[in-house]
Amino acid sequence: MNEEYDAIVLGTGLKECIISGLLSVDKKKVLHVDRNNYYGGESASLSLTQLYERFRGGAAPAASLGASRDYNVDMVPKFMMANGKLVRVLLHTDVVKYLEFKAVDGSYVLQKGKVHKVPANDSEALRSPLMGLFEKRRARNFFLYVQDYEPSDPRTHKGLDLSRLTMTDLYRQYDLSEDTQDFIGHALALHRDDGYLSQPALPTVLKIKLYHESLFRYEGLNSPYLYPRYGLGELPQAFARLSAVYGGTYMLNQPGVEVLYDEKGVAVGIKNGADVARAKVVVGDPSYFPGKVRVVGKVVRAIAIMSHPIPNTDNAHSVQIILPQKQTGRKYDMYVFCCSYAHNVASKDKWIAFVSTTVETSNPEAELAPGLALLGKTDEVFVEVRDVCEPLADGTSDQCYISKGYDATTHFETTVDDVLDMYRRITGRELDLTAKEPANVEA
Repeated sequence: MNEEYDAIVLGTGLKECIISGLLSVDKKKVLHVDRNNYYGGESASLSLTQLYERFRGGAAPAASLGASRDYNVDMVPKFMMANGKLVRVLLHTDVVKYLEFKAVDGSYVLQKGKVHKVPANDSEALRSPLMGLFEKRRARNFFLYVQDYEPSDPRTHKGLDLSRLTMTDLYRQYDLSEDTQDFIGHALALHRDDGYLSQPALPTVLKIKLYHESLFRYEGLNSPYLYPRYGLGELPQAFARLSAVYGGTYMLNQPGVEVLYDEKGVAVGIKNGADVARAKVVVGDPSYFPGKVRVVGKVVRAIAIMSHPIPNTDNAHSVQIILPQKQTGRKYDMYVFCCSYAHNVASKDKWIAFVSTTVETSNPEAELAPGLALLGKTDEVFVEVRDVCEPLADGTSDQCYISKGYDATTHFETTVDDVLDMYRRITGRELDLTAKEPANVEA
């Protein structure tokens, strides 16, 4: 291992594997190292046996749950927006050829104690039980405005400057009720709290447009989300394969790795026992950089194995349900994510549901009660609290480029924002995400 590299990447979480793949495509010489003996790091997908090792001290799973090898349980469950940044990265790098995708059956929102399908366009808004007749007309006008809006075409702006107008003011322009604002802001624009209301409207309008464009990206979609067969653990492995194709070197099961610094505190490589590898930059997840990160919050996640779909979701094999903060009396939203044997992540006739949120109290497990209440009867439930860490610096001074932890959201937009920001800081340029079309999306 005593070699010189352009970059050393520590950890095989999804973010690190994407960076490794992108740098390898850029003709950089990359060494990728992980202390674990499997790909995925914090974002791995586990078999049933691995799940019990992690949460039950290695106790044997109940035979009624089926074969361990049939399970691929995501530790950081998230869906992909069909026209979102992760899909565009997959297309840009051609990693899609290593993956199969299945459309997610539905996107839902909790309002006044009931689960409703999310209306994402004018025709769905007219049919939605979320709104009364007159509110539907106002919402339809709002959606038409958003769908037609083009930042570079003033004719679509209708005299409104969205870079200055707040989102609250834009809602007022269309006289939308608080309940309608709630599901638009949280279930379409995917904001995690209500801070966006006092900010300029443009970013939120573009987020709603993304939802709409994702919904109609591929024929036959009932939601804007996609999900890979065999779980999200397929994603880091696919990017690792991409890196290897372009000459990247991988070393798993290396528990003793530590970062080396020069006398000025700049990272110059890594040490692994007697072996040393040098590099111009070191990239990795927060666990490899003690003292260079801070805890900015905690996420609590419950993993439930069930023998039925989530009630009130039209017997869907895969859904997202967003519980906006106001609906549960919280500061942050709660998210329910569900997939099933139809996605090759569980045994026949088994569903896996996840409930996650940002921790607000000293009793995180109790905070999940509103989400868990939506699931119905469960066969098994596992609960975990994870720190969310962020780097103290941007990496330009010490050449340590550290990813942020994974938040509670069940979509990848914030994840890929972090990856693209890291790529820009490492290379000094933006990643070109000129999209191609994949052929392997199943409705």
